Amino acid sequence: MTTGGWSSSEILQQEEECVLPTLTNEVALNIGKIAVQIAEERKLGIAIEIRLGEWTVFKAALPGSKPENDGWINRKANVVALTHHSTMYERVRAEELGIDWHALNKVKDETHAIHGGGFPLSTKNEGLQGILLISGLPQVDDHKLAVEILKRYLAR
Repeated sequence: MTTGGWSSSEILQQEEECVLPTLTNEVALNIGKIAVQIAEERKLGIAIEIRLGEWTVFKAALPGSKPENDGWINRKANVVALTHHSTMYERVRAEELGIDWHALNKVKDETHAIHGGGFPLSTKNEGLQGILLISGLPQVDDHKLAVEILKRYLAR
């Protein structure tokens, strides 16, 4: 299964478990450092980006990543900005409901990718404040890595 065998309710639970107490440049940088550390340890050829609103505050293109990863990152970011949910949630939910996600949201696949790896950075009091983006692995692995990074950050 291309979506990790999760239900949309399980992915919503992951999103709730990854809500941050606060999101600042410093927090984004620390999350980015954790992402790079994990990627380097596992020799993952990924691109990582963290945005606060429209502002890219962290970006790393590790060995093995490609220029195309930027396009995927932008398309995933557009989905999270539109829905305030992870790209994997949107994909699984669309599959569960049997809907054409792009038609329903009046957007095109060329600008909005419902492929795992776009994850909302939400805070308890303000909701969506930023986006963690991973590109370069199969979509389920991009999503799993985003969850792992945030859980590791929150466990500090």
